[in-house]
Amino acid sequence: MLKLTELADSDTAIDDSLTLPFDARQKCRLPATTDNGIKIGVFLPRGQAIRAGVVLTGEQHYKVRIKAAPEALSIVRCDDALLFARACYHLGNRHVALQILPGELRFLHDHVLDQMVEGLGLTVLHDTLPFEPEAGAYHSHGH
Repeated sequence: MLKLTELADSDTAIDDSLTLPFDARQKCRLPATTDNGIKIGVFLPRGQAIRAGVVLTGEQHYKVRIKAAPEALSIVRCDDALLFARACYHLGNRHVALQILPGELRFLHDHVLDQMVEGLGLTVLHDTLPFEPEAGAYHSHGH
């Protein structure tokens, strides 16, 4: 098994890719199989989430780019800045991971949260897309 223990430059040439859902990218230790079928183990410093687009490597110098797997998402589109902010506030108050785009809000599908957002007067759509939520104001800087 190849061990991936550190970050490489994101613009470096890669040998393989690893597509993971959001939940798995929150783990700093996990066994996995790359998109090309290679068995690997991720062993990063504790507390370090794996963002889509990063390249991981290890002693064998095998370089693997992380991809966000398509997941069932709830999608809210809104041109009203106040209503958009209210939806973000109420979801954030429940510690929901949010992907915030211009005029669009995405979160992992949950029918209870969908009903809450609809109660605010917004329409919730559903799709299966890669999910890359905000890292948060307190994410690690490695110090």
